[in-house]
Amino acid sequence: MKRREFITLLGGAAAWPLAARSQQPARVARIGYLLTPPLESPEGREAVDAFRHGLHEHGYTEGQNIFVEYRTAEGKIERFQALATELARLNLDVIVVANTPAALAAKQATTTIPIIVQVMGDPIRDGLVANLARPGGTITGLTYLGPELVAKRLDLLKLALPNASRIAVLWHPGAFGENTTTDMLRATEAAARSLGVELQFAEVQGTDDFERAFTTMAGNRVDALAQFPSTMLFYERKRIVDLAAKHRLPSMFIAREFAELGGLMAYGASITDLIRRSATYTDRILKGAKPADLPVEQPTKFELVINLKTAKALGLIIPEAFVQSADEVIE
Repeated sequence: MKRREFITLLGGAAAWPLAARSQQPARVARIGYLLTPPLESPEGREAVDAFRHGLHEHGYTEGQNIFVEYRTAEGKIERFQALATELARLNLDVIVVANTPAALAAKQATTTIPIIVQVMGDPIRDGLVANLARPGGTITGLTYLGPELVAKRLDLLKLALPNASRIAVLWHPGAFGENTTTDMLRATEAAARSLGVELQFAEVQGTDDFERAFTTMAGNRVDALAQFPSTMLFYERKRIVDLAAKHRLPSMFIAREFAELGGLMAYGASITDLIRRSATYTDRILKGAKPADLPVEQPTKFELVINLKTAKALGLIIPEAFVQSADEVIE
């Protein structure tokens, strides 16, 4: 071999590592996703699909440039702490959690990994962020404004059912922090007094409590049902709507997804849309943004959805003016 050819060959060999490095795929991001329902349930699949859809909108494909560690509480919020601790021990770039209880658990589990919350109630009152514009810590995300709307939902229910005088409130005590829960109770009681209605609170701690709660409500001969926001109640929406139909209880729910399943009415933001939009925060943090600097997003669109098919099945005549005020009517 000629000397010049040998030098050329060596030069080419020396270039190989550089070429190989230039063709290496980008680093695969690793995120944890802590949610409430079982992954194999329709509600679990819907949440995961919405989040994946949001990730895809930002150029992420699971298994290619992003890896997701899934953990589910199987409907039991008391499991969040152990699951959050488990995720915190992994080498993750960010942890995405479904709700306030999961966020509080993640906050205890790690002080370094960024945390994105898909659906918060009052993140300031629950101690998750310092303020909405500049969260100031490791947590940011989206708020559902659920607690702020409890009185509004009660008012709308009374407008739809003017003769209702005894209204049950289905609620999940562990859905938010103590401060937010207290605020919701006070706001609802004040609204009830102004409307001249009697409230009966029906508490559910877990999925095994629904049958008992609805049997009690029916036994107390309430005229209608209102619902407090709760991720657990949202993911159990099919069961709740079916029980309301079984006991012939006209109901006001927290999100359009209930009315689509046959609930009488719903008022609020789309939770599925919030889950999808949480991918925007994931993308920004993976690109170097700090949670402390990312403002908490508040929904700007609230929908009143009325299911007239359900009203007919219940033998109800909803005032025409109220129907006309709806954003969507299901017939």
